[in-house]
Amino acid sequence: MPVDAQPPRLLLTGPPKSGKTTAVARLVQLLRRHGVAVGGFVTHEQREEGRRVGFVVEDIGGPSAVFARQDFLSTVRVGRFGVNVTAFERVGLPALRRAVTSGSVVVVDEIARMELASETFVGLVREALDAPIPLVATVHMHADPFTDAIKRRSDVDLVTLTKQNRDELPQYLLSRLTTT
Repeated sequence: MPVDAQPPRLLLTGPPKSGKTTAVARLVQLLRRHGVAVGGFVTHEQREEGRRVGFVVEDIGGPSAVFARQDFLSTVRVGRFGVNVTAFERVGLPALRRAVTSGSVVVVDEIARMELASETFVGLVREALDAPIPLVATVHMHADPFTDAIKRRSDVDLVTLTKQNRDELPQYLLSRLTTT
C-alpha cells in the first residue's frame, strides 16, 4: 500500500443468518495463515436443540462471554433476547481497544442492535474507523442512525454478502487487506 494510501475499512453487511460471522471467522484464519496480525472480536450463536438461544462474544485468541440469551432478565432486550451489556463490554471492549492500539487488522463482528446498547462500544467503533488501521466489521442491515452513518462514510467500502459470493468472500477480503 502506498505511504499515503488509506488502509482498507471494509463493512460487511447482509441479512441475518446469511453467513457474515462465518465469513469473518474464515478471514481471521486466512489472515493468521498469512502471518497477518489480527485482533478484535467475533460473536457466535448459542444453539440448543437446533434453536438459537443466545450469543457469545469472543476475543480473537482470548476469553469469551455469553452476552445475550432468551432467558436473561435485562432492561436491554433485542427481540426475544435479554442483553447483558456488562458481559459484552468485559470481553469485546478490551479486545477492540487492543486491536486498535496494536495496529493489527481490526475485526468487529458485529455492529448491530445488541452491541449498540453499549455507548462505549459506539465510541470505540468511531475511534477505530478514524484510526489509520485496516478494519473489517460486520454490520446489520437494519435502519439505525449510527450504522447508517458509518455505511455512508466515504472512507469505507460496503460489501454485501450474498449466497453467490459468500464462499469466495473471505479470500476477497484477504486480498483487500494484504495488497501492498
